[in-house]
Amino acid sequence: MLQDVGSNIATPLSSAREAHLKRTSFTDQPILELEQWIDKYSEQLPPLTAFILPSGGKSSAALHFARALCRRAERCVVPLVRAGEVDANAAKYLNRLSDYLFVLARYAAMKEGKEETIYVKDEP
Repeated sequence: MLQDVGSNIATPLSSAREAHLKRTSFTDQPILELEQWIDKYSEQLPPLTAFILPSGGKSSAALHFARALCRRAERCVVPLVRAGEVDANAAKYLNRLSDYLFVLARYAAMKEGKEETIYVKDEP
C-alpha cells in the first residue's frame, strides 16, 4: 500500500496523463481496512486515559518510531492535497496508518508484558 501511496503522490493531478492518473488512483478501501484493524486491536487494549510516551519494549518502540515517520510523511503530503495535486485518500491513508501503528505499539507492549510510560507534565 505504501508503494501505491507513493505512486499517487508522485503523479500530480494537474499535469499527469489520464492513463497515469488511472493507474495511481487511490480508493478509500485501504483506509476502511485500517480502521477495522484499529478497532480490532483497540478492543483488546485497556482504555487510554492519559498521554503515553513511546515506550513498552523494543517491538513497541520500533512501532512508535514507524508511527513518527508516518506522521512526518503525512505532514509533507497535506500541503500537496491542499494544492490539489494529490488525492486526499493518500493523506487519509497515512493518517490512519499512523493511528494503526500507535495501537499496534500499545498492543505489542501489552503482549510482551511491558509497561507503557505515562506522560506527566513537569510543574514549574
